Amino acid sequence: MTRRAGVLDTARFAGEVVAPTLAGGVLKRRPKVMVFIDRLQLDKVAVSALRRLRARYGSGPVLLRLPGRRVAVLLEEGQVARVLSGTPSPFSPAAWEKRMALGHFQPHAVLATPMPLREPRRRYNETVLETSREEHSLATHIRAVVKEEAADLLGDVRELGWSRFERAWWRMVRRIVLGDGARDDTDLTNTLAALRLRGNWAFLLPKAQRRSDRFRERLDAHLTRAEPGSLAAVISRLPSDEEIDPHGQVPHWLFAFDAAGMVTLRTLALLAIHPERAEAARDDVASGDPTLPFLRACVLDTVRLWPTTPIVLRESTTATSWGGTQLAPNTLFVVFAPFFHRDPDRVAFADRFAPEAWLDGRARNYPALIPFSDGPGRCPGENLVLLVTSTLLAELLGAGDFKLLAPRTLRSRTHAHDRLPATLDNFALRFAVTAHEARPSSS
Repeated sequence: MTRRAGVLDTARFAGEVVAPTLAGGVLKRRPKVMVFIDRLQLDKVAVSALRRLRARYGSGPVLLRLPGRRVAVLLEEGQVARVLSGTPSPFSPAAWEKRMALGHFQPHAVLATPMPLREPRRRYNETVLETSREEHSLATHIRAVVKEEAADLLGDVRELGWSRFERAWWRMVRRIVLGDGARDDTDLTNTLAALRLRGNWAFLLPKAQRRSDRFRERLDAHLTRAEPGSLAAVISRLPSDEEIDPHGQVPHWLFAFDAAGMVTLRTLALLAIHPERAEAARDDVASGDPTLPFLRACVLDTVRLWPTTPIVLRESTTATSWGGTQLAPNTLFVVFAPFFHRDPDRVAFADRFAPEAWLDGRARNYPALIPFSDGPGRCPGENLVLLVTSTLLAELLGAGDFKLLAPRTLRSRTHAHDRLPATLDNFALRFAVTAHEARPSSS
């Protein structure tokens, strides 16, 4: 049954769920803010807030009293499945808030595109990213790029943190997407980062049009070069029209790869504190299966534990009925992923690292586990991301042993098993690295 939340409950939702998510940075994480969010474990506070709403108002959806906007917060798995499977109609991903935010750097990307233009842009993304294939046709070249950059990342390093990892990650991403000629074009991705920071403010800041134009010109130059082995080369071979704006789809791929880098380092941290899983991962590599199913499952479960898109939005295009209540068009439906991923009342492995759940079928029993979203709006680059992240993890694990030095919340023996922290600041991750050839002799 749909019920309307009181003013106090609405204020608490805004303060405990929405505000920390926005403060941390929806489109570009703010490292200084993430320090406090991690210290206060605000994702745990947010999950508790949703559990209180469900206890007080039932299965929902719960309607919030917000000026000028009808907001429905989903509280049951079946509701999430209904909304995501109903993408893009009657539940459009191109919510007004999303269009305002993404418009700062990717106004023509499929996520910000309403129907009917969304359909051809979505098909185009799926074609380039080869959504339906577990292995992208560029997989061999991508693995070679990842191997080279992993070797360069480690070198003779004895300690690995976010800054060093991020530089190597972006070199790798630029090569995969744009070609080797873009490897060292840090200005391109730094400019994109600046535009994403403005996007965090959505409609509250005007667009930086000159900076956006400079970014697009630089991006176009790389894409026009169409280096063999890159996604740019795939784009150059595909017929398209002006409305699709092929080059305009690429900023979102770069944006999404940023989140994939966070996930990769978080997964490395989980493997560092779960040595038995690290050993299983090495067995996965030794098996000769190029798809690395166990490592992919590790990545999936890391995204479950710490979703890189915590708030999933859909905007209704028509009136919809919920338990006998009619909700008007333009209602904003909110899925707070950490609530469904980390709810101990519903998920048996809520707070522990459980990659096996993605291999033995258990994860399918929870339709609201959506590490890459779900339904027709599911991330079209999921398999490509899993290829890159699992390959890099395989290279790192093959090159050395990683001991987690920070943060303390993850080093704790208690957290390492059944009570992983609700928030994990990827910027704080730090490892001691021992190259395999440098291991001390046991004799």
